[in-house]
Amino acid sequence: MSTPIIDTEVAPQATPQQTAPRTRRRRARGAVLPYLLVAPLILAVVVALGWPLLQQFVMSLQNFGLEQQFGAEPEWVGFSNYAKILTDPTMWIVFGRSILFCAVAASLSMVIGMLLALLLTKVSTWARITLQVTLLLVWAMPALVTMVIWQWLFDARYGLINWILARIGFPDMAGYPWTSTPLGVFTIAAIAVIWGSLPLIVFMIHSALTQVPTEVLEAADLDGAGPWKRFREVTLPLITPAVMIVGLLQIVWDLRVFTQIYVLQQAGVSVEETNLLGTYIYRIGIGQGEYGDASALATVVLILTLLLTWKYIAKMFAQQKEASQ
Repeated sequence: MSTPIIDTEVAPQATPQQTAPRTRRRRARGAVLPYLLVAPLILAVVVALGWPLLQQFVMSLQNFGLEQQFGAEPEWVGFSNYAKILTDPTMWIVFGRSILFCAVAASLSMVIGMLLALLLTKVSTWARITLQVTLLLVWAMPALVTMVIWQWLFDARYGLINWILARIGFPDMAGYPWTSTPLGVFTIAAIAVIWGSLPLIVFMIHSALTQVPTEVLEAADLDGAGPWKRFREVTLPLITPAVMIVGLLQIVWDLRVFTQIYVLQQAGVSVEETNLLGTYIYRIGIGQGEYGDASALATVVLILTLLLTWKYIAKMFAQQKEASQ
C-alpha cells in the first residue's frame, strides 16, 4: 500500500531584487521622519525670530524716527546708517567695553559653575538637595528683583558688603559709593550676572558629570592619575559637549546684558561711561528716537556675535557628529 503524497504550498521567498526596494523605502521613511517631526519647531522659530529680524534689517536701511512712529513714510537711505554707526568712535568704545565685560563675567561664571557642579558630586545627598533647591530659587528670581537686592547689599551707607569689608581689615571701604563709579557699577553688574547664570551652568555640567563612567575613572586611578589629572584628561573631555553648549549661551547672554546695567545707571552714575551694547542700543532707539540707527547697530551686534561664536559652534557640531558616529 503506497503512502499518499500531500502537496503543500510553499510560501514564495522574496528575491534580493524585491527586498532591496523595500529596504530603501524604509530607510527613506526613517531619514525623512526626524525632519517632519522637527519641521513645526523650525517653522515656529522662523516665524518668531526670522520675521522680526527681517523687519529689523529693513528698518536699518531706512531713516526711521519718531515721525515714522506716527505714520510718516520712512526714507530709504541704504547703508548710510551702517556707515554712521561703524564710524562712530563711541560705538567702538562701548563694543570693547562689552567684550571685556562678557569675557570676565562668562569666564568667572564657567569656572565657579564647574566647581559647584564638581562639589555636588562629592557632598552628601541632603547637602546636594539643599544646594540644588537654592539654585532653583536663584534661577526663579526675576532679574529686576535680584538687582534690588544687590543694590541694597552694596549700598554706601547701609550695605552689608561695606560693613563686612570694613570689619575684616579694609576701613576705607566703609561708605564706599559703589553705584557712583563705573568700576563699582560693573562690579555689581558682573556679580549679579554671574549669580543669575550659575544655576544653568551647575545643572548642565552636573548632569554631564553623572554620565561619566565610573569604570573609566577607576582605571585612571589605578594607573596612578591624581585628581587633577583625572579631571583634565578623563572627565573634562567627556563633558566637553555640555561645557561648550553652556559656554556658548553665556557668551551670547553676557554680550547683550541690559537689565543689570540699566538699573544701576538709574543710581546717578555716568551713562556714557557705563553703557554696554544692550543699553547703548536702547538709548539710541528709545531714548533718542533714532530707530534706524539702533536697528543698524543691533544688526551689526548680531553679525559680530555670530563671528565671535562661529568657531565655537562649528567645533560643537563637529564633536556631536563624531559622537553620533
